[in-house]
Amino acid sequence: MSAKIPFSIEFDFHASPQLLFQYLSTPSGLSEWFADNVNSRGEDFTFIWDDSEEYAKLLTKKANEKVRFRWMNDEEDQDDYHFEFKIQVDEITKDVSLIISDFADEDELDEAKMLWENLVGSLKQVLGAV
Repeated sequence: MSAKIPFSIEFDFHASPQLLFQYLSTPSGLSEWFADNVNSRGEDFTFIWDDSEEYAKLLTKKANEKVRFRWMNDEEDQDDYHFEFKIQVDEITKDVSLIISDFADEDELDEAKMLWENLVGSLKQVLGAV
């Protein structure tokens, strides 16, 4: 099995870092745009879509800056891969950007990017930041 490739995508947001962070770091916020339902018990998160459940561990949470999760699956190399939401504010213009970092198999890279673009589109609608 080949190693997954890391990638990052940046999105501009017309929302405060504090508001955006709530939608990236809390079960209620994530269930508004990322999954149908999200539950957490401490650092363990359960993401629910239709009839499937995926589990992730919260690795890093820095208020209004970044959140990093690692999928908890049965793959041997699961510890090597994570996905991260990073909020960046330009010091001069105060423009807010969301940088998403993730991993994908080479033949699924375009699909993975498209999925994130669709998800972030939903997030922007929820925030009224379209």
